[in-house]
Amino acid sequence: MKSNVLFFILFILIVSCKEQTQNQIHVWEKQQLTFIAENNYDNPYTDVTVWIDLSGPDFNKRIYGFWDGEKTYRIRLVATHPGTWKWKSGSDPEDAGLSGKSGSFSAIEWTEAEKEENPLRRGFIRSTDNKHALEYPDGTPFFIIGDTWYSLGTDRFHWYNDNKERPIGPEAGFKDYVRYRKEQGYNWVNVIAAFPNWKTDDKPWYVSMDDSAHTTIRSAWLEFGTGSAKNMDNEGGRPFYFPGKVPGFEDYFPDMDKINPEYFKYLDRKIDYLNENGFIPFIEASRRDASMAWHKYYDWPDSYTRYLQYIFSRYHANNVVLSPVHLDIIAQTVSPDDYVRAIEEREKKYGALPYNNLLSANSNPSTLVNWGDTSWVTLHQIGNMREHNNYWYLTDIFYNKNPKPAVNGEPYYAGYKDARSVSYAYGAEGGTDLDNAFVRSSMYGSFLSGALAGHVYGAEGIWGADIEPEAPLHMWDAFQWSSGAQMKHLRTFAFSVGRRFQELKPLSDLVSPNKSYDILSYEGWAYCARTSDKEIFLAYFERDCPRSQIRGAKLNSLYSAMWFNPRTGTFSDVGKGKIMSNQIGIIRLPDFPDNQDWGLKLVYEGPIDLKN
Repeated sequence: MKSNVLFFILFILIVSCKEQTQNQIHVWEKQQLTFIAENNYDNPYTDVTVWIDLSGPDFNKRIYGFWDGEKTYRIRLVATHPGTWKWKSGSDPEDAGLSGKSGSFSAIEWTEAEKEENPLRRGFIRSTDNKHALEYPDGTPFFIIGDTWYSLGTDRFHWYNDNKERPIGPEAGFKDYVRYRKEQGYNWVNVIAAFPNWKTDDKPWYVSMDDSAHTTIRSAWLEFGTGSAKNMDNEGGRPFYFPGKVPGFEDYFPDMDKINPEYFKYLDRKIDYLNENGFIPFIEASRRDASMAWHKYYDWPDSYTRYLQYIFSRYHANNVVLSPVHLDIIAQTVSPDDYVRAIEEREKKYGALPYNNLLSANSNPSTLVNWGDTSWVTLHQIGNMREHNNYWYLTDIFYNKNPKPAVNGEPYYAGYKDARSVSYAYGAEGGTDLDNAFVRSSMYGSFLSGALAGHVYGAEGIWGADIEPEAPLHMWDAFQWSSGAQMKHLRTFAFSVGRRFQELKPLSDLVSPNKSYDILSYEGWAYCARTSDKEIFLAYFERDCPRSQIRGAKLNSLYSAMWFNPRTGTFSDVGKGKIMSNQIGIIRLPDFPDNQDWGLKLVYEGPIDLKN
């Protein structure tokens, strides 16, 4: 009898340990709770709100969920610290299947080896203390090396269930492009969650509409033809259901109050796969050209607020940066203030994002210009103004009284002239040496103008995921241009001074001369950034820059000096590797190694011994 009792106790202990192991998760690892409603609702997307109240170490917040089809609701969460976590569910209206549920789990830390395997296990990125760069919660620097995969959620980035590796070409799938860019050092992709929101696959680029009845619609949808829509669905359909409410165009414009969860389920798997492979998706809720019809025919800002909350609650537990809008063209959208109404209403109703995901927008010319220095933005961006005269908007952000990290989210697109020869005269043919140089101008010019958060690459063929036989470029060809492979060299350049690159201040006037007369160009200009103690300089010279001098150095000092080749990512000594500043802190540079673009690194070595 005694042995039976001991056996029973041992059995209970084993089962208890097994259950505890099953309930144990890692910090910053997305978890999902699923609830099934008991009641029926006419429109579950608009009629029901679900949440949990979650508590754990240094955390006590309400986490909202989302409708995921039929009677299913889901809530996604992460543990931000090791320890015991508890939750209890609620809903409005109260539903026995959604409210009053509770549970708990235990969270543990990742090992250092596991963090090295995937740096995203360090946590959700945030601003550094100086508000100019990015880091993980443990202080490890994060530097964006990104790409523009706006239509990632569609079948153009095809999902294969298998893990077979396919060459970059017509048969390549989403996983192949992730592998390809991961090998090149990328860690970020731009995504538009619903790109686009309409169905005009059989229409020309510009659609003619009756002036008297559809003036507002025409001005809102200048680009809703095959150049934008072109079968932008996935295995689950399109982001919203049809028919819509735009009179006479119900089959073209969807019902923005009837979301299609099946579409987003296929986006989910791609967002998860990106996180699993060390990529942070920058998810913009919608492109600006959906807004004018949305504003006119639906209840704005309530309808848009609801959609923002749906996207945010669906993805806030992934390691992502979120955005309310892709605001690349101001003329084809509602005003920036209209978006503010929706953003502020979302926060008033649902509160701040529980995991403090950074908030940003690809904004023309910049988020600072469009929304000011005390707005909802926590990661500034410039974008869609291509030439070197526009990098200044990053410097404007850097020296603002309320600075935030910044990035050029939509710079010069490689191959921009290929598809835009009529409307854009300043680009080059994709994949050529000239085109590569223009891309590097955006990379290094933006970084040294204040974009210490990193840089995002863009290319014709990739941003629209062009796969049609008649397309002027195909995405698989654009992916293989050498300009994309050279992105990783920007990180090499920045990290060549360790994490002190986060202390750099953009000061282009330290290079003299530094500008030609041509503002609509990518040649002849120079850029410079320096630490406040004058010990580190990083500079970049576009093609055709004249021989220059660097000023603002320590007086009568010796600096180690190295040229940086942005085509290969390698350093070489300037002359004998040492260079001197004079009695007023000016360094006269030797001639460039050749007539291409070059980077420069100067690091203080000590004072010159004037006695000897």
